[in-house]
Amino acid sequence: MKIGIVGSGHVGGTLGTRWAQAGHKVIFGSRDPASEAIKKLVAGAGGTAKAATQKEAAAASDVVLLSTPWAAAREAVEALGDLSGKILIDAVNPFLRDFSALELGTTTSAAEQVASWAPGAKVVKAFNTIGFNVMANPSFSEEKAVLFYCGDDPEAKKVAKQLAGDLGFDAVDAGPLTRARLLEPFALLWVSLAFGGMGREIAFKLLKR
Repeated sequence: MKIGIVGSGHVGGTLGTRWAQAGHKVIFGSRDPASEAIKKLVAGAGGTAKAATQKEAAAASDVVLLSTPWAAAREAVEALGDLSGKILIDAVNPFLRDFSALELGTTTSAAEQVASWAPGAKVVKAFNTIGFNVMANPSFSEEKAVLFYCGDDPEAKKVAKQLAGDLGFDAVDAGPLTRARLLEPFALLWVSLAFGGMGREIAFKLLKR
């Protein structure tokens, strides 16, 4: 699968690296693809990973991961050009700068805003409810961390589930894209627990009976 990464920080860098190592063709999009930081990221990812501008990465990919800070998300999406028909995985949380609360929620979500900025794209909310360290290793003894995702396009959600499964997550469909109104506050819960004394090596598990 061809995956473009828009936002090559901790989340995008970790997911892109792991997908490249799993055999996917990953393109790290950057405003400066020739920078030393991007060169180091590509070298560490190995496989067929390469770098390009963000717009080039999106145009050449079937799936685009959006993992920028919330403050930069709209500008990044609108700079990508026409994303019609592409799967756009939104991993962005609308945190305030101090991570104390969300900038928006309950009546809308970052994912719904992203969908409005990228008309025609198949938006799936995913990879937003845990830290990048858990993305790097979702295994906890014999248990797998749960990874919730939501969206309105069934085929796009199948792809998101596959990509989560490729990394070792227990991927769970949380419903339509409006459920991002719940998943984004859920991310804030992880942050508050992780930085409230539990540490970052925590994840959630869904139990059924």
